[in-house]
Amino acid sequence: MNKIRTTDLIPKRKRQKGMQSSVPLSSYQIQFNDITIFIVERKMGASRRMFLMDLARRKGFRVENELSDSVTHVVAENNSCSEILKWLQIHQVESGSRFQLLDAAWLTACMEAGRPVDSEKYQLLVSQIRKFPTLYLPYRTVGSYSAYAVSQYACQRRTTLNNYNKKFTDAFEILAENYEFRENKGACLAFRRAASVLKCLPFTIVRVNDVEGQPWMGEQIKGVIEDILEESESSRVNDVLNNENYRLSKLFTSVFGVGLKTSEKWYRMGLRTLEEVKCDANLKLTRMQRAGLLHYEDLVSCVSKAEADSASLVVKDTVWRFSPNALVTLTGGFRRGKKTGHDVDFLITVPGSRQEEELLHLVIDFWKKQGLLLYYDLIESTFEKTKRPSRNVDALDHFQKCFAILKLNKERVGPGSSIKSVASAEEEMKDWKAIRVDLVVSPFEQYAYALLGWTGSRQFERDLRRYATHEKKMMLDNHALYDKTKKMFLNAASEEEIFAHLGLDYIEPWERNA
Repeated sequence: MNKIRTTDLIPKRKRQKGMQSSVPLSSYQIQFNDITIFIVERKMGASRRMFLMDLARRKGFRVENELSDSVTHVVAENNSCSEILKWLQIHQVESGSRFQLLDAAWLTACMEAGRPVDSEKYQLLVSQIRKFPTLYLPYRTVGSYSAYAVSQYACQRRTTLNNYNKKFTDAFEILAENYEFRENKGACLAFRRAASVLKCLPFTIVRVNDVEGQPWMGEQIKGVIEDILEESESSRVNDVLNNENYRLSKLFTSVFGVGLKTSEKWYRMGLRTLEEVKCDANLKLTRMQRAGLLHYEDLVSCVSKAEADSASLVVKDTVWRFSPNALVTLTGGFRRGKKTGHDVDFLITVPGSRQEEELLHLVIDFWKKQGLLLYYDLIESTFEKTKRPSRNVDALDHFQKCFAILKLNKERVGPGSSIKSVASAEEEMKDWKAIRVDLVVSPFEQYAYALLGWTGSRQFERDLRRYATHEKKMMLDNHALYDKTKKMFLNAASEEEIFAHLGLDYIEPWERNA
């Protein structure tokens, strides 16, 4: 039987001197000689694998660095039996080998008991993998925060707005944004995933070892954490904040209608301020960009919850004028409990009606006559009824939608609002504020999926779709859930039913701030 070297299991870019255990194997006392364990790194990550190997050895278990004939128990996490069998085949391991294929829950149960436990219920069966829908995976080490190891999927974590690690997650978000500007999707996603994990932890990180065993905690992530712990700041983050390209990308993309390509174009043209953009006679701006610059000071300021509630009254009053039975739901960050946002999103559906697509046209015409509409872009539905959900976890949906800038009269805003003028005396006289409002119209039978998708957060939705694909052999988007095994669409009248289809505990909207 061929041996798989430990170095073969670790991607080359991750092989760093800190990856190997510093404790000699001879220093561990083996208590359970009948068991020899090999831990598969696939879907687990190198750091968590090394952590579990060291923990098991300290508990008296024999753990091999290499997969050989002496191994009796192969342990994997978030893998099905068929996936592990395929992995073994790729590495030229005979399928008739005499070891057991077990979920990592068996190993963590052994750690908790301090001895081997019955492995029968932890065996990986074909097309089956044990799932952990709870917030924390069940393993413990005394005096360590490893007791709070969480799932790699944000949809299996409860993430409120109570962030105990904001100084770290803020740093990760800046680094992620910089990589996004540079169109480095892999590095951007790595820092966003790490930030998402830290946001759900019920304790503050006080040493680097506190993140051992957590998913997505690579060496770069740990390096930033260590810098902040030692210096109260990260030199990498400071370098980004002082970088002209980053600062101008952030400035230009803060304009409504300006994306990365336009931002880069303006930078190459030598433009360095928004005033230069406004004054460049040769610059061809879109309608959206002109509106974004015209109302920039209003749009770049945060929308308060009081302003969102006022916008909600305007939207509901108008929609119900034409369709009294319509459901109008405030979605996005405000549905997740946030107090501020950059825009206000609404999902609209009409039970028992097939006239949903006419509704937005009526709303837009009414707002035009009322003088409330400062800008709008209406996009008609492109949904095909026979179309399966997209395989792309970041795919846009096909609903009819309107991206608008609404004139919100200040007298409509409640006493809790803090709308403040920005600059000139003319601004002081203005009795309204421009805010971005997105209206999305969904057919009633797709409403539950649309509500789930438009509630967010982005990372929660991304992981929910990834979980559906990799763990359940399903395809999920804002329109539907398709079971590839049964070859059928799964109907759902509520978000709870969608979670049930996926075998997940229901996560409340205010717990989706991943």
